[in-house]
Amino acid sequence: MGSITRSFANNIGTSGILKAGAFNNASLNNVTALNASVALGNMVLISTQTASDSATVSFTTGIDSTYKEYQFWFINIAPRTNDTSFRFQTSTDGGSNYGVTATTTYFLASHYEDDTVTNLTYDTGNDLAQGTGFQILFSGNGNGADESGIGILQLFNPASTTYVKHFISTNQYYHADNICINSNVAGYFNTTSAINAVQFKMNSGNMDGTILMYGIK
Repeated sequence: MGSITRSFANNIGTSGILKAGAFNNASLNNVTALNASVALGNMVLISTQTASDSATVSFTTGIDSTYKEYQFWFINIAPRTNDTSFRFQTSTDGGSNYGVTATTTYFLASHYEDDTVTNLTYDTGNDLAQGTGFQILFSGNGNGADESGIGILQLFNPASTTYVKHFISTNQYYHADNICINSNVAGYFNTTSAINAVQFKMNSGNMDGTILMYGIK
């Protein structure tokens, strides 16, 4: 017991606080919860979904008044069908229906792989004007090994029952016609009902990729 006592005493500082060397991964195995006063940071991962030849990816839980902003991160979104569009919509009834009226904008910067064309343009075919369809985020996404897409969607204060629900999305993807595209999409869902579910899908066929949902404090 003497050697154990001395070993323990050597890990206590002069102020009576355990030194860093007193802890290792094994000594923390039994911790099951953090005290409410422990800061978790401003960005909290709520859910991760991985699509594997999936028709849709839906987030039907975790979207509530806990956070004023929710972010969805797209990692290597790839369609199974070539030249299709990655889209999203929201729901006010927990995912039973997706079709909240929205007005949006869509502009993009593009650069052809062979350097023949560069563009910065507003795309009137990819926006909504008080429409209830799915909003396009990637338009004409290719299905080659080098043609996946990434991006971030920010949805603001979806639980509000006073204001409409604004969103911003910035994306980078590879078009089926060998074009590097940066799309910038923004708008609002014209409802004062709380939005509590979000769904992503291609306009045709299934998809692969990972989508992470974060809450922002």
